Amino acid sequence: IAEPIVINDDLNPKEIRERVASLLEVVGLRKDADVLYPHEFSGGQRQRIAIARALAPDPRLIILDEPVSALDVSIRAQIMNLLRDIQIKMHTTFFLIAHDLAVAKHMSNRIGVMYSGKLVEVAESEELCSHPVHPYTQALLSAALPSHPDIVRELIILPGEVPSPLNPPAGCRFHPRCFKTKAICSQQIPSLKEIGPGHLVACYMDS
Repeated sequence: IAEPIVINDDLNPKEIRERVASLLEVVGLRKDADVLYPHEFSGGQRQRIAIARALAPDPRLIILDEPVSALDVSIRAQIMNLLRDIQIKMHTTFFLIAHDLAVAKHMSNRIGVMYSGKLVEVAESEELCSHPVHPYTQALLSAALPSHPDIVRELIILPGEVPSPLNPPAGCRFHPRCFKTKAICSQQIPSLKEIGPGHLVACYMDS
C-alpha cells in the first residue's frame, strides 16, 4: 500500500504510516493490519488491500477489471458495497470491466456492452437492463442471475463461438450467432446510433 505513496508523494516515514493506516480503515481493515504477512489475510481481505493500494496515490479514475469474479458470493456483496461507498465518499470514478451484467448494473451509472472488441450498445444502467435492444445484450441479460427468485426469464442460447479477433467476420461481428440477422448484417459494420436519450445501439434490426 505504501509503495505508490513513496513513488508519487514526498512524505516522511511517519506521514506514510499514517496514510497507510487511514487507507486500511477506509477499506474496512484494522490499522495494525500493516504488520501482518500476506498468508494471514483471507481472499476478501486481500481484495480490500488491493483497493487500498489503488487508492493510495489519490487517483481520480480507477480501472476495475473483474474486481469480484474470484470471490465467494457473500464476499462479493461486501466488496461491491465497499466500492460504492468509496465512490461516494472519495468522488472517485470507476471504470468497471465485468462479464456479469448484474454486477455492472449494481455498480455502474452507465453500461457499454462489447462483443468481439466492438461496442454494440451503450445506455444508462437501469435503461439498458430494463430495455435491452441489441440481440447480444438481450442474450447476456437472459443468462444473468435475476434480482428475485420469482423472476422467470426465457434463456437465449447463442449458437457457435466468439470469432477470433485476428479474423473477424465481415459486417457485424455478431451476425453469425444472431437470432435476428439480416442480409445487410454480413455486409456492413453497423455504427452506434442514438435510439433514445443517451441510448446508443449498433444494429440493423430496425433499419
